[in-house]
Amino acid sequence: MNVADAMTARADVVTVELPGTRADVLEYLQERSFSSVPVVKPTDDGPEYRGLVSRDALIEQPDEDQLVMLMDEVPTTTSETSLEDAARTMVQEDARRVPVVDGELEGIVTVTDVIHAIATGDQETDATAESYASDDVNTTYEGTPLPVSERELYYANVPYTVALDDDGRMSGVLTEVDIIDVARIVEGEEETGNNFPDQDSQWSWEGIKGVGSRYLPTRDIELPNGPVSEFMTDDVVTVSASTSLQEVAQRMIRNDIEQIPMVTGEQLVGIVCDVNVLETLYD
Repeated sequence: MNVADAMTARADVVTVELPGTRADVLEYLQERSFSSVPVVKPTDDGPEYRGLVSRDALIEQPDEDQLVMLMDEVPTTTSETSLEDAARTMVQEDARRVPVVDGELEGIVTVTDVIHAIATGDQETDATAESYASDDVNTTYEGTPLPVSERELYYANVPYTVALDDDGRMSGVLTEVDIIDVARIVEGEEETGNNFPDQDSQWSWEGIKGVGSRYLPTRDIELPNGPVSEFMTDDVVTVSASTSLQEVAQRMIRNDIEQIPMVTGEQLVGIVCDVNVLETLYD
């Protein structure tokens, strides 16, 4: 099976054009739940592919507005490349969406496209969830304020966190997509000088900055301050260790999710991420 058999064709690919702003990308990510959006530049010979802007870039660079400064350099592939080789590239390069380029942008192949091929049986596998699950699970308390949990995801360098209740049991899953859905860009002025955090806040970060007394224009992503429990998915899809990898892929596609907790009874024992499922194609 080649990339051409699984990719999304150019006519169906959402793109943004240079010059553009972060607001253009944020709108698409919120409406479509994409992980990134290809950037093209109009030319006399048609749109020229320039790069991708990811949801990570929007969160990690809140003060940057220009698309050209937010673009990531990611690997590309061709329509004739085998799906196995494309999957290997995605895993090794940590690239969820790989543009299909042959002189011009022909389409895009995504982790979800490969998962779909596994789910439908186009790419056969006899593996089970246990073979590709990780027992290193990122977790947070369900009462943690959303901005703090977003920072936890950032520092852990993962796109999800499993929420735990007061008894330490799994109560939901929060993802980057959930965070982007409620994010909004705000503009204003920031005073630089003796700026102390709210000492009465249980969740305040320790810190101080003293660089004079002046105001600077700022642009930032604002997140609601409610607890994780308000924004997480509490109807959690799970698998057992013996669930076939094809069934894992089917549940990911059916529920539009990128990771599934693995449980034994009601006990959380691991997590299966879609990028790990891809490894079955070339192990």
